[in-house]
Amino acid sequence: MTTTVTAPSAASGTTGDDKAPKKGVSAGRVAAWVAMALIMAFTLLPFYWVLRTALSSNAGIYADPSSPLPVDLNFRGFARVFGMQSTEAAIADGGSGAEISFWLYLRNSVIVATLVTVGQVFFSAMAAYSFSRLRWKGRDAVFAVFLASLMVPGIFTLLPNFVLMKQLHLIDSLLGVALPTMLMTPFAVFFLRQFFMNIPRELEEAALLDGASKVRVFFTLILPMAQAPITTLGILTYIAAWNDYFWPLLVSYSDSSRVLTVALAVFKSQAPQTGPDWSGLMAATLVAALPMLLLFMAFARRIVNSIGFTGIK
Repeated sequence: MTTTVTAPSAASGTTGDDKAPKKGVSAGRVAAWVAMALIMAFTLLPFYWVLRTALSSNAGIYADPSSPLPVDLNFRGFARVFGMQSTEAAIADGGSGAEISFWLYLRNSVIVATLVTVGQVFFSAMAAYSFSRLRWKGRDAVFAVFLASLMVPGIFTLLPNFVLMKQLHLIDSLLGVALPTMLMTPFAVFFLRQFFMNIPRELEEAALLDGASKVRVFFTLILPMAQAPITTLGILTYIAAWNDYFWPLLVSYSDSSRVLTVALAVFKSQAPQTGPDWSGLMAATLVAALPMLLLFMAFARRIVNSIGFTGIK
């Protein structure tokens, strides 16, 4: 008895050389791209308008406020920001003639943001290690209470913090601006605790069997393995500290402790009779925001990957 095997015909479309038909561009995909383009346009429009205003003259802005392009293109607004324009020239250009002391305020912002970032990341890492790796009575209950503070609006803590800074004689000082958020925050502790809990306990137990103490395990094992989330937390903390406005406004009264965000508001209030120096103000705003934009763009991929807690690298 013989069996005849019939090869599939080319018309049947079952051969291995056949490829699946390509899908055409669907209406849903086109609508998704259009929606994304609109969202990006609305997101980037404020940044473009800041740049357009910074490159315009004050007289041109008041003469043609709706122009999409810079009016009377110039860089005199940036010259006023960096102290490269005289008072007489600034007044003639529609400015208030007030000095913004940009480099002093930039130094203050860098000091405050650095103090907040270093302190918050370090102390939050120690607290997160205690909540995730150490066993002590009432640990989960304390963490639940600590985590519940996330539901307390930040504005409720302004008055107690102000009274505390006043009793410590830290009003109108850089340390007074940085101290309330320099120790730790519930979000930072929760963020790092979630990552520490994913570290295998066998690694820590092996280090303890070799004679390492808990402190040594924390600094030589846990922190190096948590480099990615710690970097992410540091970047997010630095950006938040850099952009903070209300608390520095509340406790800083002089140039020695005034940060960039508050200095921009003071500069806007020093307006001549013709109106604020919009060109100089937008130039200063652009220069103040540019470091944070570059920082976020450089580490955007790492931030997204670390928030997912996909593993230890």
